[in-house]
Amino acid sequence: MRAIWKGHIQFSLVTIPVRIYNAIDTGQTISFNLLSKDGHNPVSYEKKDKVTGQTLKTEDIVKGYQYEPGQYVIIEQEDLNKVKLKSEKVIEIEGFVDSSEVHPTLYETPYYIGPDGDVSAKTYGLLSQTLKESGRIAVGKVVLRDRETPVLLAPMDGGMVMYRLRYPNEVRSMREVPQLLEVKADKEQLKLAKTLVDSMTTKFANIEMKDHYYDALKSIIDAKVAGKEIVTMSEEEPKVVDIMTALK
Repeated sequence: MRAIWKGHIQFSLVTIPVRIYNAIDTGQTISFNLLSKDGHNPVSYEKKDKVTGQTLKTEDIVKGYQYEPGQYVIIEQEDLNKVKLKSEKVIEIEGFVDSSEVHPTLYETPYYIGPDGDVSAKTYGLLSQTLKESGRIAVGKVVLRDRETPVLLAPMDGGMVMYRLRYPNEVRSMREVPQLLEVKADKEQLKLAKTLVDSMTTKFANIEMKDHYYDALKSIIDAKVAGKEIVTMSEEEPKVVDIMTALK
């Protein structure tokens, strides 16, 4: 596994050299290339001026912030350099909290964190074990791609996993969802509904977590490569059945 970032975890007077690795296996996704319909030649990505239609080079493009409709202020690289942030090589821990305090909607991309060298391995292992024993997670920040990003560190299988977090103000309120009703169910209805939930209660490990779409698409691709006939399956529209009807 190849490291994609190298730096330090810092909290109080402690500094731990670490490396970060991608936790997601991108090889498990199928991607397509754009080809011309006639010659099946690769299609290049062209940056064009939306007004004049002129094809632009990278050096002909600048960054602009739209402060009013159709009105932009140009931001140069020198302007971005003036935004002084802390080192891009430090994960600065701001505190340790109970995992239940961080809402799942804030979680974003996961990464694995490993020690950088034998010297840091012991301190790294001690932090991982302490988080596990205390039931706490570490919340901090790191500068990634010129932006300060909140992160969360949690123990996992003898190591640690880091999640990039969304800022709370980026997440919309559930109250914005239309047609939410305040349901007033009587005790008997709740008892019956709970019976249905209890009958299907299991361990997460017992639930098949498999991408069936990937398998079906891969089968079609393999069949086309081999020149075989493709068999299609029709999808049935599910019937809407409420909980009480199902219980009855």
